Amino acid sequence: MHHLLLSLATTPSPLPTPALRDGMSEDQITPGLWGFIMTAFFVLATTLLIVDMVRRIRRVRYRAQVEEERMAAAAADTEAEDAAGSAQDYGQTYGQAEPSRHESNGDAGRTQA
Repeated sequence: MHHLLLSLATTPSPLPTPALRDGMSEDQITPGLWGFIMTAFFVLATTLLIVDMVRRIRRVRYRAQVEEERMAAAAADTEAEDAAGSAQDYGQTYGQAEPSRHESNGDAGRTQA
């Protein structure tokens, strides 16, 4: 293993040549016009997909927020109905529909003057 690393470290890398090799043209090396067009297409498609994804995520988040608010309102309504129902149950159990004015003021048992 050390011998392989030593040989790789001491082997000189070839120097880049400034000119093209014989038999090659610039069209064979550079992407050219079609390469630019395809790259621009992929950039545009990716941008549109990202914008659409952000829009959909925002829509889902908004719908979830509205659903949570609706569930909270429904829970508050149910809680209020339960409180009203328990007050009516109290009155039916003890023989009165609702507490009298004296009892609601904390004056239970006293007569009004």
